[in-house]
Amino acid sequence: MSLSPLLEAAPAIPLHAFAAMTAFALGLVQFAAPKGTLPHRTIGWIWVVLMTVVAASSFWIHAIRLVGPFSPIHLLSIFTLVVLPFAVWRAHTHRVADHRRMMILLFTGALVVAGLFTLVPGRIMHRVIFGV
Repeated sequence: MSLSPLLEAAPAIPLHAFAAMTAFALGLVQFAAPKGTLPHRTIGWIWVVLMTVVAASSFWIHAIRLVGPFSPIHLLSIFTLVVLPFAVWRAHTHRVADHRRMMILLFTGALVVAGLFTLVPGRIMHRVIFGV
């Protein structure tokens, strides 16, 4: 395992990857910790900011080009940027079940599933984890 392929990449890529890894770790904390507490809300806001960084930074990553400079993964970024404020609003209006469902969907789709696709051979994270 070596971080050098990630650190040698264009600046948007390490920003995107480190924000995603931090959001993943904080998401796990959120799942395990008590809900509705001040720490939950604080970590939640940090997670929302990180997910915004993850989604927004993806628009400067063009390793896979299917439609101009974009790929289908960019649709997930748009989805994330649209759903995040709705999920926060659901918590604010005490619609906890909707909030929970949306946040689990974002965590699972935008971090876990998308993260697994970064481990495909030829991708930077594959080289980070498994070497060249």
